[in-house]
Amino acid sequence: MVQKAKTRQQVADEYGISVKTLSRWIRKRNLPIKNGLLTLIEQEIIYEAFGIPPHANKSA
Repeated sequence: MVQKAKTRQQVADEYGISVKTLSRWIRKRNLPIKNGLLTLIEQEIIYEAFGIPPHANKSA
């Protein structure tokens, strides 16, 4: 499903939220996410914590 690094904006768009809200969610859950592009592993951590986003690009 997840195949390449994504920006925070791309992941936020998948959830239909702002980047600021995504950052808040990550901080509240104390997830081990670094600054910059979200690696495949970081994307999986986010998806496991918050569920598969309703607007996820399944073809990417």
